[in-house]
Amino acid sequence: MNNPDILLERYALVTERIGQIPKEDMGNDSLEDYFGRCGEFLMLIDDTIRFLKEDGLQRASLDEMQQRNEALYADILPGHYEESYANPAWAVKKLGEELGPKLSFLYAELRSLIGFAYEGRLEDVVIRMELFAEVYAAFRYALETEGELPSGEEVRRILYWFVSDYADVAAERRIKEQVCAEGTLEDDRIYDMTSLDRIMQGDLTDLRYLYGYGEYISDSELEMARFLAGLPDETIEAMADTFTEGYRIGFEVTGKDLSKKRTVGLYYRVGFERMIRRAVLNFEKIGLKAVVFRRAYSVLDNRGLGGAGFSGGNPNRQYDYDHKDDKALFLDRNYVNRKLEVTRTAYEKYKEQARSYGGPAAVQTFGEADFQPIAKKEAFRLSAEQNRLWLEYSSQAGELQREYIPEEERSFTIIAFPVPEIGPVFQELFQETIKINTLDYMCYRRVQQILIDRLDRAEFCEVKGCNGNRTDLKVKLYSLSDPEKETIFENCVADVNIPVGEVFTSPVLEGTEGTLHVKKVFLNGLEYRDLELFFADGMVRNYHCDNFETEEENKNFIKENILHRHETLPMGEFAIGTNTVAYVAAKRLGVESKLPILIAEKMGPHFAVGDTCYSHVEDIKVYNPDGKEIVARTNEISRLRHTKPGEAYFNCHTDITIPYDELGELTAVEKDGSRVIIIKNGRFVLPGCEELNRAFEK
Repeated sequence: MNNPDILLERYALVTERIGQIPKEDMGNDSLEDYFGRCGEFLMLIDDTIRFLKEDGLQRASLDEMQQRNEALYADILPGHYEESYANPAWAVKKLGEELGPKLSFLYAELRSLIGFAYEGRLEDVVIRMELFAEVYAAFRYALETEGELPSGEEVRRILYWFVSDYADVAAERRIKEQVCAEGTLEDDRIYDMTSLDRIMQGDLTDLRYLYGYGEYISDSELEMARFLAGLPDETIEAMADTFTEGYRIGFEVTGKDLSKKRTVGLYYRVGFERMIRRAVLNFEKIGLKAVVFRRAYSVLDNRGLGGAGFSGGNPNRQYDYDHKDDKALFLDRNYVNRKLEVTRTAYEKYKEQARSYGGPAAVQTFGEADFQPIAKKEAFRLSAEQNRLWLEYSSQAGELQREYIPEEERSFTIIAFPVPEIGPVFQELFQETIKINTLDYMCYRRVQQILIDRLDRAEFCEVKGCNGNRTDLKVKLYSLSDPEKETIFENCVADVNIPVGEVFTSPVLEGTEGTLHVKKVFLNGLEYRDLELFFADGMVRNYHCDNFETEEENKNFIKENILHRHETLPMGEFAIGTNTVAYVAAKRLGVESKLPILIAEKMGPHFAVGDTCYSHVEDIKVYNPDGKEIVARTNEISRLRHTKPGEAYFNCHTDITIPYDELGELTAVEKDGSRVIIIKNGRFVLPGCEELNRAFEK
């Protein structure tokens, strides 16, 4: 930790220097505009810090807070983004192909200062302001001594050494905030109020509290907070209790010892604080303290699309998409080695806290406005070698995390609710979602066991689409040695994945083949149109969608966001969703395409590409409620974990669901060739499963 007095001195010096920049003549209108606008933004950060230090959050009116929030995010809002230097296309247009992307990268990194300012993390503010001052000085020096601009490589080197030099600072801060409960360790923040304090101590009926995070606050967050404030206590309790009980049961059903854990990570969207407050209290009753931290906005923290932590509204998803590969500026072997080294050092420092971390409890949202990204040639893209390095880094970073937070000792839970952006059906859909999240899991467990008993006798399943769906798949199933004691499918009820409603397995890859097609699907917030994956021996052999004009753009889109940059992925999961209540509610309200995969995967058969559901814990025995061991926990790829661990995992898992109205037939085929139809034209026809069709009848 830096000496606080020295940090304050550095801060005073750098802000004084930056304050002069907008007034200085560089003899280049575009550069003056760029550095001037960046300088004005940094002065706005300085003003924000003064506002916070002077208890502005307690004094300011709601109108003032809204104005301040708007000012901080105005430059990347859709109405301004086309002429913002945060937009790589605009930066290249104004500053040229060599310097534009790099200076857009710099401005995007400066924008991470909003969160650091609101958290009072002065060192993170200072080092980024000093970076900006250093880049500006390089331009002034080159212009004054050589009469020309610095080269793109010179600017890249400055940025490269920034991310390399401060990799240790970022790693220690990020790991500390992810595994340590707030207030349990000495901190270097310059304000006393933490995010957890805002949840537990704030007046949640006073909407000013929303602006205490520094996150972007849209009408949706305001309306969500108002809506939750008006719900009865018993409704809030039901929401939170389902959430926290799912977390507890997740440990119980997998035989993990919750008593060893001391902390739980809370991921949520701003506006849900009333539910989160109740959840914090629930967790305290079972011995867990809440860990609350912000999603990553800095490239030093592996900024990307989405991510762990809490977040506010998204001011512009195209901005996130444009900068998702900014690491291409600096990603090389030396950086990968440096990043892994400092991450291990940070974990070692907080190894006790990491070992007692129980895992995340996440409240997801759905219903946001549709988003069709634009692939810009001006944005950074990873080269083939960088892509290989990033996959290697991601794999090793995952192994490092599992070394300090063992997979076999932790768990998680996820629940989802709609947000007001979904439109006029919001309030009715919210009530339906509460109902869906609290369905009678014993009923589903019983019916799903009937499904499993029949599927356990099958050699493979055939899945065919209808109504324009071109799916035609053969999925090979695990062969049981002892059917009296073993089972292929897991009977999944409401624990880690809320709501109830699926049976799933790890398919055998050899013999799994065919086409998986969905007409429209949202995966991780991105829309895919006419998505097709073609399998041979369980591996993706080709893929296609109709999002973009060229096949190259379509393939790149799928490779980056579904295959996660791998050349191919296995079919890691085959599942049958049974939550017809959720499907009917979504269909009636016209929101099928808006549902998150957490709910959508329960609304028809689904297939995951990537690792199996038992990734990294295949050797731990798991049992269904009937006492049978689930033996289909691995496949031909993950089986390499004992001999070639570097080739056994892909560190990704993406579910793709065929909705009931696109499902022509799902048939179990037994070894003697007999065929048992499970679902026909979107309805369950297996005897004993008729109860699942009642939602359709209503």
